[in-house]
Amino acid sequence: MGRRRRPPREPPDRHRNESPDRRTERTIDAPRGPARRDPRIYQIAVLAGLLAYGVTALDFEVSPARAALLILGALATQLACGRIARLPAFDPRSALISGLSLCLLLRTESALLAALTAVVTIAGKFVLRCRGKHVFNPTNLGLTAAMLATGGGPGRTGAVWVSPGQWGNAALLGFLVACLGGLVVNRARRSDVTWAFLVSYLGLLLGRALWLGQPMGIPLHQLQSGAFLVFTFFMISDPRTTPDSRAGRILFAALVAAGAGTIQFVLYRPNGLLWSLAFWSPAVPFIDRLLPGPRHRWKPAIAADDTQRKGAIHETPVTRAAAVGAVGAVAAGRP
Repeated sequence: MGRRRRPPREPPDRHRNESPDRRTERTIDAPRGPARRDPRIYQIAVLAGLLAYGVTALDFEVSPARAALLILGALATQLACGRIARLPAFDPRSALISGLSLCLLLRTESALLAALTAVVTIAGKFVLRCRGKHVFNPTNLGLTAAMLATGGGPGRTGAVWVSPGQWGNAALLGFLVACLGGLVVNRARRSDVTWAFLVSYLGLLLGRALWLGQPMGIPLHQLQSGAFLVFTFFMISDPRTTPDSRAGRILFAALVAAGAGTIQFVLYRPNGLLWSLAFWSPAVPFIDRLLPGPRHRWKPAIAADDTQRKGAIHETPVTRAAAVGAVGAVAAGRP
């Protein structure tokens, strides 16, 4: 008779003595590759780099002290509102994006108005909410509220205005390349609304130029604005204030583009992009009801059945219950 062959030995399990709860926690908290990285980190790097270059090389009309006031005001308001709302942890990323955007766009002679604008920018996303989403983009809300409240123009004491210029061709080109790179990083999030807005607004400008017999250099020059790039890549693309479905986001982008064209070319008012976004943002809940879709989350929870398919959790009733409990804790924002 042949010699009986022993079954192959299984590799030692380093976590054999761990409890099912600990195994589940270790699996759920594990990173899931570069695709799961927060795109806000890239956005912060792009905005911070442009601000540093603008202050040092382009002589932006924002001093280091004013920039520090806006950024620290946004972070302090985020911390205070987070504690009032009893958030589990302090997350500075969204506040940093809003503070840096204010540094690039907001201009005022009053330090008090600058600080109040930063407070309104961040506090608005905690106060003005609908079905768990922000009603307005924070930076858009802060800028439009400040301009409405002061009602002044550039250089006027006690007024707030937006500065779209001072960028230069080299800075605009570099910023555009960086923003397009951000779309690649953010391709799984809300890039479709940016592309839809670009197509809609560019089509509006080109159609107007053809109708009036203007050369193509005029609509292209109208796109060469730093404020336009910040709006397109950092405001209207905010996943917390755009519709949930792709069809809804495309509709929303077309409405904002049409509204901006009406304000700028029919009413002859400046900052048509900002006013149009503020006007159409309250319509997002109705678009979500008309065209429903999955809700965006910055930190998506890992489904228990997904971890089981990877063999990370043994198929036992006790472990399945622990996995469901851990996933529920993550989704609820508890540590």
